[in-house]
Amino acid sequence: MQNGANYVNSALFLVNEQKYFASSDGSYIDQDVHRICPVLNATAIDQKTGKFETRQSLSSPVGMGFEYLSARPEGKYKGITTRYGKYYDMVEDAAAAAKQAKEKLTAKSVLAGKYDLVLDPSHLWLTIHESVGHPLELDRVLGYEANFAGTSFATLDKWKTKNFKYGSDKVTLFADKTQPGSLGAVGYDDEGVKTKQWDLVKDGTLVNYQATRDQAHIIGEKESHGCCYADNWSSVQFQRMANVSLAPGKQKLSVDDMIKDVEKGIYIIGDGSFSIDQQRYNFQFGGQLYYEIKDGKIVGPLKDVAYQSNTQEFWNSCAAVCDESDYRLGGSFFDGKGQPTQSSAVSHGSATTRFNGVNVINTGRKI
Repeated sequence: MQNGANYVNSALFLVNEQKYFASSDGSYIDQDVHRICPVLNATAIDQKTGKFETRQSLSSPVGMGFEYLSARPEGKYKGITTRYGKYYDMVEDAAAAAKQAKEKLTAKSVLAGKYDLVLDPSHLWLTIHESVGHPLELDRVLGYEANFAGTSFATLDKWKTKNFKYGSDKVTLFADKTQPGSLGAVGYDDEGVKTKQWDLVKDGTLVNYQATRDQAHIIGEKESHGCCYADNWSSVQFQRMANVSLAPGKQKLSVDDMIKDVEKGIYIIGDGSFSIDQQRYNFQFGGQLYYEIKDGKIVGPLKDVAYQSNTQEFWNSCAAVCDESDYRLGGSFFDGKGQPTQSSAVSHGSATTRFNGVNVINTGRKI
């Protein structure tokens, strides 16, 4: 107890979805999909003050089976970064979580202001999900759907200009229903459409949305993007988010090299609490672990960190993306949408990415 956490809880979610699809178009499709989601939470308590800190698991839910927990990570755990490869070692992560939860008890409270943010994929996936995945669902853009996540600021008039800058020229965001190991990977969607990959934002410019068969003609497409899904045989299939990811940088760039270029910044690992408005525009995000960067070096842990921005401003502040050797998946195992509510699973990939001059607030409660 002295060297570890005071409390640890964990859970394991597994899904084996066996689906048979037949249509009057002549399709007969049989699919067997596996998904797994290991989670844990370590809590450390300061016995003198009663204050506590937590660190949740840094694993990603994936489209795999029990082999994901085979305890053979391709990369070693290195201090403050997570380098899990194809496999996830839950025991290793639990030990690190206990140590880091305790470390957070004595971390320095952040000074609010403008910082360059270095965002790990274990954190950035959620920002992608909320500020890119949802607002580029075409049913939300058209106002046909507003449940759970509202509509979208990324309206058709912006797309029609062919020059709306969703992000900087470092930003290419793509949708992909075929990526091996991802939560949303299937061969065919629930309208019998063969799945594929396509760009949503290309070199910073908004170029497309996520569409189903009955929507494709609205944006000049000849066929559906294959992103229709129902969570049960008794549910009505409708548009669901594809895997939406940030393309890795084209030039060789490691996390260490990225940090060397930062004078005043914060390195954020893991996802935390967040809020975003009903048009998917103004937002605030926290994380699990925060480390101060000063003059190109990590100088110590921080706490009480959250950053505020709006979708267009944030993605236009993207200054650098690490190369494909750092590309990793995060994701949501329970993404709700619709009424009656349906749940789907979706992955979001990225490499570590830097955003310059982002507003950071202090979330600490003064009692």
